[in-house]
Amino acid sequence: MASKIRESLLVSLSAHQDEYLSGEQLAKEAGCSRTAIWKHIEELRKEGITIDSKRKKGYKLMQLSQQDNITETDILLGLQTTSLGRSIHHYDAVESTQKIAHKLAQEHAPEGTLVIAEEQTAGRGRMARSWHSPKGSGIWMSLLLRPELPPQKAPQFTLLTAVALVQAIEDICDVQVEIKWPNDLLINNRKVTGILTELQADSEQIHSLIIGIGMNVNQKQEDFPKELVDIATSLAIEKGSEVSRAAIVQRTMYHLEKYYHLYMEKGFAPIKLLWESYAISIGRHITARTFNGSISGIASGITEEGVLLLEDDQGAVHSIYSADIEINPKNREKE
Repeated sequence: MASKIRESLLVSLSAHQDEYLSGEQLAKEAGCSRTAIWKHIEELRKEGITIDSKRKKGYKLMQLSQQDNITETDILLGLQTTSLGRSIHHYDAVESTQKIAHKLAQEHAPEGTLVIAEEQTAGRGRMARSWHSPKGSGIWMSLLLRPELPPQKAPQFTLLTAVALVQAIEDICDVQVEIKWPNDLLINNRKVTGILTELQADSEQIHSLIIGIGMNVNQKQEDFPKELVDIATSLAIEKGSEVSRAAIVQRTMYHLEKYYHLYMEKGFAPIKLLWESYAISIGRHITARTFNGSISGIASGITEEGVLLLEDDQGAVHSIYSADIEINPKNREKE
């Protein structure tokens, strides 16, 4: 009950930042007493959030915490969604947010549930690779969706998520972001974000879709391990100043919800067009390293299922379902 009161209070305060809301109104919206509202206001103040109160006028949100936090409070204050990110599980340190999200999905957690951590000790990316997830400097989160779709549609959500992330980063940081198929976001040819999409399903129906996102936000170049220094970057490095992690999460949820609704209404076609507009590899000469070997050629686009199409030097077109992509130095354009 307490978390529901807090969520209602945060939603109301952030939605009416230019006005005072009476304790009576806030209590009615939250379904609790005015005393309970006062207690939650005091807890928010202890967290560093400035809330003004005036007799006969009520409460008004004045200033968020000056610390770069990604707690439930920090994310909900200013979140512009109806479902995504409304239920938040925040942790100081976990092995993997994906593992927790899978467990919550099996326990019937609602769609839009977000698992987020300050640190991952066993973060992972595609093909079971480890993901460097240091404390307090990045965004390590997993989002639970429950689309009523067959499992073969799941890969499209990696591409949908990539589009949402590009737009969220550009909104906050005003930097140019490019997508490298299938799940990497690059700034100046260095990786800043990875996406891992997993599902729980039977042969006909997705039961839950877990979208894992790892984003380098406020790391400095010296914070990266030696093996990542030349290939990884952070938003702060590219922007030239620190970035609010909560703001990035909020804009990511906003764009994800927007494109999720668009996808469910119009299908993958509009998402595909957006994805291709951000894709760094389309029309360029690449090498795709798969489990069965390497194929080189021109990346000509993606299918309606999100499968990469690669035309080799002999003119044969290959469908690439999973691979590591390297853009070749010659970057030969398709004739």
